[in-house]
Amino acid sequence: MTEHVVIGVDSGGTSTRCAVVTRDGRVLAQGRGGGGNQYSSADPGGAFVSALRAALADAGDVAVDGAVFGVSGAAVGHSRAVATVRGAWESLGLPGSPLVTDDIVVAFAAGSTADAGTVLIAGTGAVAAYVRDGAVARRCDGYGWLLGDEGSAVWIALAGLRAALASIDGRGRPTVLVERLAAALAIAPGDVHAIVRAAYARPPAELGGLAPEVVLAASGGDAVAGDIVAEAAERLLTNLAAVAPDPVGAEPVVLAGALLATGPVADAVHEGLRTRHGVAARTAGDGALGAAGLALRRTGAPASAHARLLAPAAAPGHHPK
Repeated sequence: MTEHVVIGVDSGGTSTRCAVVTRDGRVLAQGRGGGGNQYSSADPGGAFVSALRAALADAGDVAVDGAVFGVSGAAVGHSRAVATVRGAWESLGLPGSPLVTDDIVVAFAAGSTADAGTVLIAGTGAVAAYVRDGAVARRCDGYGWLLGDEGSAVWIALAGLRAALASIDGRGRPTVLVERLAAALAIAPGDVHAIVRAAYARPPAELGGLAPEVVLAASGGDAVAGDIVAEAAERLLTNLAAVAPDPVGAEPVVLAGALLATGPVADAVHEGLRTRHGVAARTAGDGALGAAGLALRRTGAPASAHARLLAPAAAPGHHPK
């Protein structure tokens, strides 16, 4: 028997996730692909095709009633994102035309079924936004690694690399980042030219993969790395406060992205929200499920279907360790 479904896709700088969901909010299948950011990822269209194909292969006999794609970079280049998504969609012979929005809206929908609230995202990039009625009403940052994304994985990685270079030069404090980042880059520690070559040879999104080394160094007690992590959390909190309604927490606050799922940056942000604003933030689940929730609402499914998707992740104060 054919099952009527919607598809939700969440695509960031390093990965794309897809969920096939029934009209009552059951997840039938999921798929993954590479990064789908329109400006920093190598092959966004190929990533969409891979994620869709993998999920649909496991879903069985389905009829697709609608879809929502949350695509990193779509706010800046919406027409480009729409063209890429439609190309992938049509190449697989799927019916209709999916809604293309940015990853901000789907991140909020992955943590709350409310019509309005604030979301803070910190993964490869970083952005804070106030979302209302399925659209971004206000935003702060999210300007990419060159002009912003303060507190993101790429920001942390670049701060770590700069600190390592400063330490080698003698103008900065000693730090284990000299050795840790050299090992991660597969180069000899202390070789500034090798660090520069390795950093410039990588796409910006790929540099974010060095952030865990900085975070681990901070957890191990390295003062320089600790200062970087603390500053990342502070910048994220500042950005959230810039867009949230007054008082912060009057509406749901959702935290999303790998850096805010667990670890010292997440801990510092949660603690900052508690002590400064008395807010117990929600931690978003899979953004693909948020996108699927939006697709369900667009196709007239009951609100309970969206809520069912979020049941494990959307409770206030949920903070996985």
